[in-house]
Amino acid sequence: MTPLYTALAVLVTFIWGVNFTFIAWGLESFPPLMLTALRFFFTAVPLVFFLKPPKFNRTLFIYAIGTFVMQYAFVFTAMHLGASAGLTALLLQIQIFITVLLAYFILGEAVSRMQIIGMLVGVLGLSVIALNLGGDMPLAGFVCILIAAIGWSFGNIASKQASTQATLIAAQQGSGVSIISSNTGKNKASALSALALVVWGGLIACVILTISSLIFETEAWQLATFTESSLKSWLSLGFIVYVSTLIGFGLWAHLLSQNTASKVMPFALLVPVFGMTTSVLLTGEVVTWWKMLAMMLILSGLVLANIKMRRKPQLA
Repeated sequence: MTPLYTALAVLVTFIWGVNFTFIAWGLESFPPLMLTALRFFFTAVPLVFFLKPPKFNRTLFIYAIGTFVMQYAFVFTAMHLGASAGLTALLLQIQIFITVLLAYFILGEAVSRMQIIGMLVGVLGLSVIALNLGGDMPLAGFVCILIAAIGWSFGNIASKQASTQATLIAAQQGSGVSIISSNTGKNKASALSALALVVWGGLIACVILTISSLIFETEAWQLATFTESSLKSWLSLGFIVYVSTLIGFGLWAHLLSQNTASKVMPFALLVPVFGMTTSVLLTGEVVTWWKMLAMMLILSGLVLANIKMRRKPQLA
């Protein structure tokens, strides 16, 4: 990955790490499914009226249902059940390993030996968390996060497939232009298609989540829920929508369209580090020795996964 793509990957993981604290603040006023539905309503509106929709096919629906509906409905529910922001950020990263496996079996992407070692070290860090369930992470919350991780993994693969298809179409349409112009157009088309994927995927998710909330959170759908919500919750919703979703997922989809999933996904290991740090600073989450051990293992896994091994020159 180029330095620019590396910097963007770190920026997105920082945004997503901080986002867990904002989710906790949003849940102070809204139930989980309603908060998730509001998130994707404001993600889609008004941009949905200005962005050309991506091709409506199975890939788009898998992306919307996996990345948006499954991931966030279950993450918000887990935190509503008592899972802390920091531990939720840590445990959710099991999606990294699921995504790399899916990319290998579905997309045929290669995985290096060092990446495998790095992933295994990261799994050790997540295992430390799993062995200390209770308190900040109830069993029901743990199960919800596992489901969320599976959903996000399938969404990552669908995102890459959809973005790559859109970029190839744009490149073919501009095949008569010069190399420099066509590369610039390709990058712009990729960025726009990534944003359109998030916005239109958010619209699909909003419909599904609103119906789900009306069924399971019927009593919450009254005027008082919105008028009596705190300013902190509304501001948190704004961060979740415009910074975490539109900027975060737009950049992430673009990164996946320009690089292999096995190179991009290890950066997501930084999310729990940023998530735990901001949760401690902003919500007073208690730091324990095993949480620190887990974060150290996760960071080590990230470093190992991004080491490039030089090939030995072959003798003639």
